[in-house]
Formats: sequence, C-alpha cells, structure tokens
Amino acid sequence: MSTLLTGASDVQARGTVASEMEPKVIFSTGHAVRCGDTLTQNTLLTHDLNCPGSDPFALRLDGADILLDLGGHTIRRTGPANDDSQGIVVANARMVRNGAVQGFANGITTTSGANVLNLRLHALAILDNGIGVYNRSSGSNFLITDSRLSGNDTGLRGEFDASTGTFDVRSSIFTHNELVMIADYHDIDVLDSTFTSNGSVFFCWEGLIRIRSSTIAWNDAVGTAHNDGEGPRRCYETRFENTLIANNAAFAPPNEPVWSPLELSMLDTLVVSNGTGLQAAAVYVYIDGNTFHDNASGLTLSDRAGPSGGTLTGIVRGNQFLSNDGDGLRVVPPSTPTVINNVALGNAGFGIYAPTAFDGGGNVARNNAAGDCVGIVCSPF
Repeated sequence: MSTLLTGASDVQARGTVASEMEPKVIFSTGHAVRCGDTLTQNTLLTHDLNCPGSDPFALRLDGADILLDLGGHTIRRTGPANDDSQGIVVANARMVRNGAVQGFANGITTTSGANVLNLRLHALAILDNGIGVYNRSSGSNFLITDSRLSGNDTGLRGEFDASTGTFDVRSSIFTHNELVMIADYHDIDVLDSTFTSNGSVFFCWEGLIRIRSSTIAWNDAVGTAHNDGEGPRRCYETRFENTLIANNAAFAPPNEPVWSPLELSMLDTLVVSNGTGLQAAAVYVYIDGNTFHDNASGLTLSDRAGPSGGTLTGIVRGNQFLSNDGDGLRVVPPSTPTVINNVALGNAGFGIYAPTAFDGGGNVARNNAAGDCVGIVCSPF
C-alpha cells in the first residue's frame, strides 16, 4: 500500500549498463562574456578572449557544479608577460573543456579557498604558460583528459606547502615543457599519455608518481625522485607499468643523478637507448618483466640514505639486460634484493654484479665483457 501511495523507486533495468555519457548541459549564452568576468552558470564561449595580463584574471568560475565550454576558442594573454597574470581561476566548478588557454603566469588555477573537490579538464590546449595547471587548494582532485600541455615552464603543480590533491592524467600529450609535473603533497597517476621533447618529465617530492601504458621519449631527463636527506620530504613511490622509456638524454638531471624514492616499481616496461643507465637508491624495489636494451648502462640499485632510508630489499625478477654499454644489473653492497630469472646478454660491463643479493635462481648470463655474474650463480643458457 505504501508503494502505491508514494511511488516505486527508480531502478536500473536488468541487463543494462550504466551510461558514462555526460548528461545534457544547458548553457547560458557566451556572447556577452568579457575579460575579467566571473561566471556563475554553465557557459559556452562564442569567441576568443584576448585579455591583458594586468587584469586579475581572464575569467573566474564560481558556481556550484558549473561547466565552462570554450567552444573551440582561445583565452590568451596580451601585453607584456608578468608573474601575476591568470587565465581561468576556479573557485567553484566541475569542468573546463574544448579550447585553449595561452600565455599566462598561471593558465588554469584554483583559489586557496576553492570549493573544488573534483575538477575535470577535457580537450584543452594549455600552452606557453608559466604554470599550466596550478592547484592552490586543499584536497582538490584534477582529472585531465585528451589534452595537450606544451611550452609551459611547469605543466602541473600545487602551491608550495599550501595545497594537497591529486592529478589523474588520461590520454594527454606533453611536449616542450621545461618541467611537466611536480608531485609535492600531490599524487600523480598517468595513463595512456605521451611525453616528448620536455626538459624533465617529473619531480617527485613528498608525493607519488605512477605512469602506466605511456611513452616517455626524447626528453632531456625522465625525472627526479628527490631525497631531502634530513628534511621532511620523501618521494613515496615512483612506479612505471607497461611503458616505453626511450631515447632520453638521461634518466635524471646531472645535479641529482640518482633516484631516491622509498619504493621503486617497474613492471613490463621497455627501456631502450637512453643516454644514461637508471640509478636508484630505494628502501624497496619491485622490478619485474622489463627489458633494458642498448642504454649507456643498465640498472644500478643501492641503499637509500637519510632518516627514511635503509638497506634496499625487494624483487628483481624476469628482466632482460641486453647490450647495454655498462653493467646490465649492478647491486651495490649492502643492498639485498632477491634476484631471480633474469637474463643478461652482451653487456659491456658485468652481466649481473650482485655480491650481497639473495640468489633466487634461474638467472642466465653470457657474452658480457667484464664477466657474467658476481655474487649469484648464472647459467649460460
């Protein structure tokens, strides 16, 4: 009887699949939008905006759950560059999409008190800014999809010591940025994306970097996993899965050539023709199913220094170290990873040099110039 009086609740028909399509959005007209406006409702831009960098911002978004569609248009800074210019300032909104933001000190930025839990940036070109996407708020989560960030000093970052959040990056392209992304009190998760011709791809500093099914090629450096020593900051994890790392000038910049995350994970990744080998000082490693081929050196593992340091342990399993100009795999004492089922062929140094490692068996090495294996037993076949 109560059902007859109140009406049945909505249910999903059996066998159907929930739709991921955006619900239909009703836009206000964008004809009257001008530089310096604050938008409080869904807006479709109908023209480019050329905004002087002296203004507080090009546009400000401050409406619960609103969407700004740039309609394929560009918001750009005109006039001299300055450190205070802001493109799109987000105090409250859920999405910005379909256009370009160019030439500002901060291209798209939240405010320090932003009411933004989740912000999606979709199909955007974020070009030639000081910082492409800048988080000034606490607990903001960015989803960046099908976008291009190019020519920025820094692509993605948060305000130093004043913001927290996440950057989830999907199917996006990063090129010609000085530094692509900084994980400082932020976690960064990248999927199906491409990084080419950047100065450096990441700086991990009190955060986490995860890169999956992506391409990192022709950059000056892959990145920095920073160790503050006695300071408070740690790179918690640097993780690569099913990724191509190829033809980069170096894994790390020359002033900090060793990655120092607490954890280093690399799975099913192809590491080819890079100008240096990968040197990592970590507490725990999980290196499984990767190929290191034709690099200046292969993989070197050592203990992490500092108050969060300790003897390196973990698994190095099922990798191939092929024709590298130095050692294939080098484990620096007193590190104690378990080395199991790896293959080292034709390296210019040692195949596997691991005097303090645990020998898990099944390792194969031959035709390595300095010797095949030290510290573990290897078979030639």
